[in-house]
Amino acid sequence: MNAVRARRIVSSHKRGSSWPIVAETEEGRFLVKLRGAAQGTAALVAEVIVAELADALGLAVPRRALLHLDGDVENADRDQELGDLLRASQGLNLGFRFLEGARVIGIEEAAVSRDDLACPLLWLDALVMNPDRTPANPNVLVAEGRSWLIDHGAALPFQYSWGTVTEDSPRSEAYSIDRHLFAARADRLRDWDERLATRLTREVLDNAIAQVPDDFLVPLLGRLPDAERLRRRRAAYQAFLWKRLKAPRPFVG
Repeated sequence: MNAVRARRIVSSHKRGSSWPIVAETEEGRFLVKLRGAAQGTAALVAEVIVAELADALGLAVPRRALLHLDGDVENADRDQELGDLLRASQGLNLGFRFLEGARVIGIEEAAVSRDDLACPLLWLDALVMNPDRTPANPNVLVAEGRSWLIDHGAALPFQYSWGTVTEDSPRSEAYSIDRHLFAARADRLRDWDERLATRLTREVLDNAIAQVPDDFLVPLLGRLPDAERLRRRRAAYQAFLWKRLKAPRPFVG
């Protein structure tokens, strides 16, 4: 990912505990997930890794960039709470290319979506245990003639409790497929399982995790970590996902 700097904040969009902003940069507008939001940089780690895996599966995620936010960036919104969040988010954040004119996919539209969107998306969300793709909250946008995946900050929930992760956790972690936007396609996952799994090689996993900047991992390690602790944390993400990918995959019925 390349790095860009916010010139000004165009708008903000409060959604529950998340408060992304739209920032103008030298490379156009980006929707920015802020490091100071409720789940901190762990949510940004999940966003990066899942987006990279989606790319490998041929699913579309808006282009990412590391977005640098200065304390004195121009901002017309004087909301005090947003101001506090922006101060807590100075430094590197995660930007996604802003999709002009995008709309949320409709439920009826999703129901008749092609299997080559629905099945890989359901399979990926089950792999990374993403709970935020439901009929009430599809997190699929339609723009530029295609469907785009967004909002993966709640995926990889194991990263919030590393102390409870065991050798069996990647195989035993449950996933509520029946809540998913494409739950009706669950019986077709076996037809897609092997071809999708072969695309997520160890090299693909390594590359996805390598895209996470140290700056997003450092706050998750308590005290200031050294290079070895950072390496071990990256290896822990890789090991969990690699074990979950081993056949027979626990999320494919």
